Amino acid sequence: MWYNNILETIGNTPLVKLNKIVQDIPATVLAKIETTNPGNSIKDRMAIKMIQDAEADGRLKPGGTIIEGTSGNTGMGLAIAAVIKGYKCIFTTTDKQSKEKVDALRAFGAEVIVCPTNVEPEDPRSYYSVSSRLEKEVKNAWKPNQYDNLSNTEAHYEQTGPEIWEQTEGKITHLLVGVGTGGTISGTGRYLKEKNPAIKVWGIDTYGSVFKKYKETGIFDKNEIYPYITEGIGEDFLPQNVDFSVIDHFEKVTDKDAALMTREIARKEGIFVGNSAGAAIAGLMQLKDKLGPDDVLVVIFHDHGSRYMGKMFNDDWLRERGFLKDDKLTAKSILSQRERQEIVTLDNEKSLLEAINTMKTLNISQLPVTQYEKVVGKITESEILHALLDNPSAKSAPINSVMTQSFPFVDLNTSIDKISSLINKENSAVLVEDESGKFEIITQYDIITAISE
Repeated sequence: MWYNNILETIGNTPLVKLNKIVQDIPATVLAKIETTNPGNSIKDRMAIKMIQDAEADGRLKPGGTIIEGTSGNTGMGLAIAAVIKGYKCIFTTTDKQSKEKVDALRAFGAEVIVCPTNVEPEDPRSYYSVSSRLEKEVKNAWKPNQYDNLSNTEAHYEQTGPEIWEQTEGKITHLLVGVGTGGTISGTGRYLKEKNPAIKVWGIDTYGSVFKKYKETGIFDKNEIYPYITEGIGEDFLPQNVDFSVIDHFEKVTDKDAALMTREIARKEGIFVGNSAGAAIAGLMQLKDKLGPDDVLVVIFHDHGSRYMGKMFNDDWLRERGFLKDDKLTAKSILSQRERQEIVTLDNEKSLLEAINTMKTLNISQLPVTQYEKVVGKITESEILHALLDNPSAKSAPINSVMTQSFPFVDLNTSIDKISSLINKENSAVLVEDESGKFEIITQYDIITAISE
């Protein structure tokens, strides 16, 4: 048996029992592994459904351009379908999304526009607004609008819900899903509750998102909204696909717990999945007292871990955010092993002669250069020497005529490995902001001293 094209392989994903990671939970916990879809995520299901429905009613015409705001996974599903069906794709996404997701979309020939995260949805720079503008500007364009397009929910009502019901032989008692657009939890949950109204549907939310408070109070609280790291769940508005009547409870999970649990799933279960799966299992741990030995809980594992290699699966990325602590030296421990050194800087309009005299007086070989008290560059002995050899009268020239790119900035949690990799021929040091907000400099000599102690 073979398939006529890759789109026919969407769905019928496996249900796998979790063991080590949920050993403290009395219930049977089963994971719906959506990474086996061709785009490695559950979003393939609703992407093809939205396209089929738009083709059927004429919104999407032959040779058209699909324009969508997407964090990557929906874009992947749309891009794969576009390759098979002959459409072009333009996607807008946010700068918090992993580089791997953006690169994957471009691999399928899509154009990707990266927009700022920390703006209101109605801001013209937001990825929602940019996609809406492009839909009007690009000829023969169609915007699926995964947030408000109810084909999203219908895809899961028609596919994901029935699959779970059949795979558990109707024994499912709880459904646990990370909530972003809301299509997965609403469609799957609605189908399952029609089969058995006693089934509990739990949604995983993140801090910085509005879902939990809105469900519990009916209040849309803008004060709840702030930037967060967790990908794939939470929103700063209310998508039409989020059917709050289907969802019994929202559980919020921190960025740190979601990130660390994402790694634990791979290490304890051998299942390589993304950030929303980590958030879901972290939320499950918080809800474990609500479960008993006769319960059968199904958790959705939305997407693949390969899209998070530069984030949750990168030790330095975790350390820089204070999520990971280990015995390796960090910028903080390097600074703690030496006496406090107030950093000396020079304004960019000072002369080379002043830089020479400062270096000579302090017996140092490099200086950070500032403009309006912000570090904008650096100047070193070798750079001054080359400038004077080219033009001996350059002593009176301003530093900004000679200065080069600033030393790299790191934070206190940056590992010694990362700091060492940043120190090279172009950069003889790094700058670090200490806990009081003041800058200090770490040189190669500081690293050698720290290692040898």
